Amino acid sequence: MRRLGRALLVGLALALLAIVIPEATPAPTEVALVKVKRAQGVDLSPDVVWILAVGSDARPGELMTRTRGDAIQLVGMNTRTGAATAIGVPRDSWVSIPGYGQERINAALAFGGPELMAGAITGLTGIEPDYVLVTRFPFFENMVDDIGGITVTNPREFYDPYLKDNGFRAGRIHLNGYDAMAFSRIRKGLSDGDFGRSANQQRTLRGIQAKVAARADEPGFLERGVLSVLRHTATDASPAELFRLAQAVAQVDPKRITTCVVPGSLGMAGAASVVFPDVATARRWGADARRDASIDRC
Repeated sequence: MRRLGRALLVGLALALLAIVIPEATPAPTEVALVKVKRAQGVDLSPDVVWILAVGSDARPGELMTRTRGDAIQLVGMNTRTGAATAIGVPRDSWVSIPGYGQERINAALAFGGPELMAGAITGLTGIEPDYVLVTRFPFFENMVDDIGGITVTNPREFYDPYLKDNGFRAGRIHLNGYDAMAFSRIRKGLSDGDFGRSANQQRTLRGIQAKVAARADEPGFLERGVLSVLRHTATDASPAELFRLAQAVAQVDPKRITTCVVPGSLGMAGAASVVFPDVATARRWGADARRDASIDRC
């Protein structure tokens, strides 16, 4: 089982938007938190809650919940034990999308919004998310800047001539908002491509959670965050649910966090370059984690 340090950013965009959104953040259309109607665990009393976090590739003027997804992370948190896990899914994974046949998994958001995206993830992992959280990348950049940047441990040097021409050195590095976005999105400069990008997204989330954790004991911090969610986020979750989700994030034990990226092979589907995911492995991880948010072995 692969462990990524003391504090994976299970707080992903949820911790950020449920805890640290400042007053000057973008309009509500920058973030959406959607309950999956067919999910069983809307109430957090059943120990484990699953949140599918998706970075939308929406351009200005486009509806972020109906464009292709980019960053895709399925995060589970156990409110009883403090365990948490994140399963990263390469965006080009070639999967079955309910009602649309075989396609890249990130197309599910464009075809049918957050609920169809949740359905595609369920088909791959066997886990049905309770919520889908969708953000735009400009919001993500602003959020990281607002918390003072983050620190990540980068395993190897890489760069991209369009997003980061001077690149990222190996080792512990500090990232501002733009750099955190680039670190999470670059693929072509990585030897392991889509798989490495997904792992970097998890490192970025870890860095955010570590920064957020520094303020976790501040009086009124969660309460102010939930109020910010209500002001700045499109959601069908109630204030009570938002507060309980924020509490679930705060209760995560950094020593009980695991992360895995769904493996697979590169190939072609017609003229499209895709990733053929190892569905058996994804399902095994899903079976391991579904009830307790922990994976025995990646």
